[in-house]
Amino acid sequence: MSKGADILVAALENEGVERIFGIPGEENLDVVESIRKSSIQLVLTRHEQAAAFMAATYGRLTGKPGVCITTLGPGALNLTTGAAYALLGAMPMVMITGQKGVLSSRQARFQIVDVVAAMRPLTKLSRQIVSPNTIPTLVREAFRIAEEERPGPVHLELPEDIAGEECEPVALVPPHSLELPVANTEAIVRASKLITSAKAPLLMLGAAASRPRSTSDLAQFVLRTRIPYFTTQMGKGTVPGGTELYIGTAALSERDYVHDAIERADLIVTIGHDTIEKPPFIMGNGGPQVVHVGYQPATVEQVYFPQAEVIGDIGPSLRLLADHVAGKIPNAQALLPLREPILGHIMARATEDRFTPQRIVHDVRKVMPEDGIVALDNGMYKIWFARNYRTRMANTLLLDNALATMGAGLPSAMVAAMLYPKRRVLAVCGDGGFMMNSQELETAMRLKLNLVVLILEDGAYGMIRWKQAVDRFADFGMTFGNPDFVQYAAAYGAHGTRVAEIGKLVPALESAFCRGGVHLVTVPIDYSENERVLVRELQERFKPTA
Repeated sequence: MSKGADILVAALENEGVERIFGIPGEENLDVVESIRKSSIQLVLTRHEQAAAFMAATYGRLTGKPGVCITTLGPGALNLTTGAAYALLGAMPMVMITGQKGVLSSRQARFQIVDVVAAMRPLTKLSRQIVSPNTIPTLVREAFRIAEEERPGPVHLELPEDIAGEECEPVALVPPHSLELPVANTEAIVRASKLITSAKAPLLMLGAAASRPRSTSDLAQFVLRTRIPYFTTQMGKGTVPGGTELYIGTAALSERDYVHDAIERADLIVTIGHDTIEKPPFIMGNGGPQVVHVGYQPATVEQVYFPQAEVIGDIGPSLRLLADHVAGKIPNAQALLPLREPILGHIMARATEDRFTPQRIVHDVRKVMPEDGIVALDNGMYKIWFARNYRTRMANTLLLDNALATMGAGLPSAMVAAMLYPKRRVLAVCGDGGFMMNSQELETAMRLKLNLVVLILEDGAYGMIRWKQAVDRFADFGMTFGNPDFVQYAAAYGAHGTRVAEIGKLVPALESAFCRGGVHLVTVPIDYSENERVLVRELQERFKPTA
């Protein structure tokens, strides 16, 4: 005889699950015991939100659903931000929550919340398990739905009496690989005609282009067509950023230097664009035509309404498209002369002797190898890293431009350090976002991770404070105090370093990486550049001429 919990864990093993992140409760104790006897590692976190961020990032980096577990009620509801993070960011994840018994009600309504209903708008599927016999089928369906395009979170609720119920062994459902269709010939031909006849074509690489299955074919498409490209924030690294065709990253929706190329293009081929990202450019009357290449049809928005679509598995579809257009695009490099001026403006003043965002990005790039992973929390610095940080491999700059939530940077970096223990991993967090999940330092120490955390300290919710100033509101309600981060690190048994001179940042980061373990490096940040570069300088470029 097997318990429902045994069947659940066997089904997870059947899916290749190696780790489960989370904080179980008394309703999960049968499941915990089944995990103990399995090959799966239980990664105990200090908050359920962090567990969800970690599971989602596991899905983002591997393409396979990450798994997290919590108890009922308050524990389950703490997953909601992570569920939205995975849903908007298209990260495959399976959440398993507990619940009081459904066959009897000895505790009445104590702690009971309708979590299945609460999760429905935040997931691709939310189901309660009501019989051990259905577990293999539901788990297989959960993983399939989480992984298929568009990836995202799935929720399963397992009541404690179903978890503890004994039954005859139930056959598991063998997993099968997901095979996606390739774009049809008519769509390929239609897109080819637009590309070959364009006078100033441009490629844009979006979030879905960073799926692990897509990147090699995407790189080949760029090299075969020789069309200059730019990326969205979440599309960075999908083609080596060091190539001579890279023309920048759209960190703003309009008026930035990369928009010099966007506004002169008569055709933009968007590859893997997901309108869940903040718009990298805004379509309007008289603007360029757009060809949408994606796993799914475009979501038509006021700012995005493509004239042609190539829908299917991006990699094979791009191979077919390249076969039709390679060597037949007479104006492929019409916009390439704009590359050097655009990149020159973006990289200007990157070595000033101040703690400016440009200098910090420059110094971080200096210590990170090509395969090093930088995981950003959410704040003003994200715009600077998106604009200025050059990536040469996919998924080496992890940022969230979809939900754009604070608190995810440290948990995301921890998962990267688990998956790639031989690569340098750096979390970059503002002091506000870091403190939202800083308790996970204990988890990182317990797991013996090699991880460096760079804390940018300005004593404020900097992005909102900047917007408050730009909109001419009074400076109010955005500042706070911080602990001594060096002592804070020491309290967890981690190393801590405060850098007071910008010239010592690179040596401090190098020392932290070479020393190993968990290390916090804290620096001040001078956000006066926000006003100079992102407001005054860009306004000057667009002043009407007399």
